[in-house]
Amino acid sequence: MSPVQHPAPRVICLGLSALDITWQVDILPQGGGKTRANDVREGGGGMAANAAVAAAKLGASVRFWGRAGEDSAGHEMKVQLAALGVDVSRFRLFEGARSSLSGIVVDARGERMIVNFRGAALPADPAWLPLDALAETDAVLADPRWPEGALALFGAARERGLPTVLDGDVADAAIFDMLLPHTDHAVFSEPGLAGYATGARTVDEQLNFALSRGCRLAAVTLGEHGLRWADAEGLHALPAFAVEAVDTTGAGDVFHGAFAFALGAGWPVRRAFQFSAAVAALKCTRPGGRAGVPDFATAMSLVDSIKE
Repeated sequence: MSPVQHPAPRVICLGLSALDITWQVDILPQGGGKTRANDVREGGGGMAANAAVAAAKLGASVRFWGRAGEDSAGHEMKVQLAALGVDVSRFRLFEGARSSLSGIVVDARGERMIVNFRGAALPADPAWLPLDALAETDAVLADPRWPEGALALFGAARERGLPTVLDGDVADAAIFDMLLPHTDHAVFSEPGLAGYATGARTVDEQLNFALSRGCRLAAVTLGEHGLRWADAEGLHALPAFAVEAVDTTGAGDVFHGAFAFALGAGWPVRRAFQFSAAVAALKCTRPGGRAGVPDFATAMSLVDSIKE
């Protein structure tokens, strides 16, 4: 059953904010040459930033903690996040640094390819983070693009008993080795998990490998094949929601933001995963990484349609 009241958890999202330029094409290009685009759009992106927007659109009180350059892209990202209801008072723009930019190509089936510049000269030291703000927080999320910041956030959250979510996108193994012992819920993308657990042959073996590295739960999103996770009780799975995908850009980010929202609301893990899968599926029915995020009521209607 749906919660009686609309939850309003307090969530902190830390990590990457990027400015995305997206081209819509009929077929993803292969090799060299020219490809004609049917449309082009520009907007904010980045894993943790998109997760923050998703949580805010669902009704959470969200603060984004991150870094960008003191450049036009950095200012634009900050303005866009604020306009979408995200607190950006700790989104710092550093003079002499360069912001992250992404080029995204999306085909008629909703599949996409991404080229990302992660930024440059961004200070790694997280000493400026206001970790005492966790006293008024219900859940935290971080991606692996600022590992020093993620480590500081997760350590402070664990001291307070707050649930933590790691967006396990593709990253160096050393970063996951550093963060997983401090992570409650590590939710990987399929390539992120495969790239980390290189010696494991199956998804379940990969999950168990990640779990053995110190996190309390290791999960992987598998697109149309649903979700699998491992914890102290064993292996679990959920099917995907059947939708007609228009654009999968940002689906994983939105999933993570919805999951942090649900954990912050105090929901059990399985229910939180069902909700997150519904939010991400509905996002895919509309173009853009942020525009398709549904409201809370719409997402819950899809969740409540499940017959268990």
